[in-house]
Amino acid sequence: MNTVRPAAVAGAFYPAEAARLSAQLRELLAGAAAADGALPGPQPGTGLPSRPKLLVVPHAGYVYSGPTAARAYARLRPWAGEIRRVVLLGPVHRVPVRGLAAPTVEAFETPLGRVPVDQAALASLADLPQLLRSDRAHALEHSLEVQLPFLQTVLAPGWTLLPLAVGDATPEEVSAVVERLWGSDETLILLSSDLSHFLPDAEARARDARTAARIAEMAPDLDPHDACGARVLNGALLAARRHGLQAQTLELRNSGDTAGDRQRVVGYAALVFTPGPAAGGVAPDLGAALLSRARNAIRAELGLPPEAEPPHPALGEPGATFVTLHDARGALRGCIGSLQAWRTLEEDVRRNAEGAAFRDTRFRPLSRAEWQAGLQVEVSLLDAPEPLPRVASQAEARALLKPGRDGLILQWHGHRATFLPQVWAQLPEPADFLAALLRKAGLAPDFWAEDIALSRYGVHSFE
Repeated sequence: MNTVRPAAVAGAFYPAEAARLSAQLRELLAGAAAADGALPGPQPGTGLPSRPKLLVVPHAGYVYSGPTAARAYARLRPWAGEIRRVVLLGPVHRVPVRGLAAPTVEAFETPLGRVPVDQAALASLADLPQLLRSDRAHALEHSLEVQLPFLQTVLAPGWTLLPLAVGDATPEEVSAVVERLWGSDETLILLSSDLSHFLPDAEARARDARTAARIAEMAPDLDPHDACGARVLNGALLAARRHGLQAQTLELRNSGDTAGDRQRVVGYAALVFTPGPAAGGVAPDLGAALLSRARNAIRAELGLPPEAEPPHPALGEPGATFVTLHDARGALRGCIGSLQAWRTLEEDVRRNAEGAAFRDTRFRPLSRAEWQAGLQVEVSLLDAPEPLPRVASQAEARALLKPGRDGLILQWHGHRATFLPQVWAQLPEPADFLAALLRKAGLAPDFWAEDIALSRYGVHSFE
C-alpha cells in the first residue's frame, strides 16, 4: 500500500521543478503583499491584523488564479509559526464521492517536499457516517494539491495536513466534520473553490460579485453554478457563522484578467475570515471570559487550581448560557443551561458549568481523571427566544425552521424541551429534528396539537 500521495498536477498547474516553483511563489506572494498595503483590523496594542481562522482560495493553474490565491496566503505570515494544522477541503472533480473522502496515506508530496497527514485528527472522525477513506478520490484531485506549495512556502515547517475531498454531501454533513476539527489558534480551515465557469466576462463579473457577497455573508445557499466548491462552502460557512467569524473579500477577478479568453472565463475569489464581532455584537474576548469561568467552576469542584480569568463588562449583565461537555472521543459528557436571562452572565455560566459536570442526571459526576484526560468545554450564549406562530401540523412547524441556525424550545401542558442549534449537525432534516425534540419532551415523535408553543433562538458558541 502506498504511504505517500505523489504530486499529480506538477508541471501542469504549477512548475514541477522546485527552484522554479519557489521563485514563482515568491513572486506571487510579493505581489500580494504590495497589493495588500496596510492590513486592516489591527488588534489593540499589537499592530497585527486579526488572525485568520478560515480562508477561501481558488484552485486553477497558478498562471490563472495564483495572484488571487496569494492575496489570501499572504495574510498568514504573521502567524506562520503558530499554525500547526491545516484542515483543507476541496471539491472532487474526477471521482464521484458520496460524503467526504479522506486519504489513507501518511503524507502528500509536492516538488517542495512532503506534508504529513494528521492521523490522530482523522481518527477522531471515524464515527461520522459521511466520512470515507479513499485514496482514489485524492489521486488526481487538483483542488487540494495546488494549495500545498503555497502552504509550504508561507508556514513554518512542522505543520500537518488534514485533506478532505468533498463530493455529494449536505451542508450539515460538511459542517459536522468542520466543527469536529475546528480546534483553536493552531488550526487553519482552508476552503478551495473557483467561482463561475465559462461565462462571458461581464456576465461572470456580475455573478461572481453576488457569489462573493453571499460567501462573505456566510449564506449556505450556493449553487454549483455559482462555485464548483459550493458543497464545501455551504457546509463550512455554517460552522463559520456559528463561531462568529467575520469575512473580508481580498480579491475578486477571473481568468480573463490573467491569462485567459474574456469570452469564456473562470471566476476566482480570495476571502479571509477572522474572529470578530458576531451577529448581535458578541466579541470573541467575551468567549474567552466565559470559557475561563466555565472551566474554573469545574476545576474548583475537582480541587484544582484556577486559570486566569480575563475581565469583560458583559459578565455583570443578565445572560443565558448552555455549557456542553464532550469527552476526548467527542462523546457528550454533560449539558446544562438556561433559556432565560434571569441572573448575571458570570453567575449563569459558572452554575451551568457545575451542572453539566456534576448534576446532569444522564451521567455520573465528572472525575478528576476524566478532566485531566481531556474534556472539551463549549459555552453557548443564547439570544432572546422568539415565539413562533401557532400551527396546526408538524409539516407547518417544520416549514418555519431554519436548519443549522435555529435553537428550538417546545412547550405543551407541562412538557418542555429544547435543542441547541448545534444539534442540527446530528439531525440535519427538520422532520428528524422535530421528532427527536418531541421525544425529549416526553411526547410521541408523531404527536401534534394546535396549542403546542414553539420559540426559536440563536446562539454564539465558544469552545
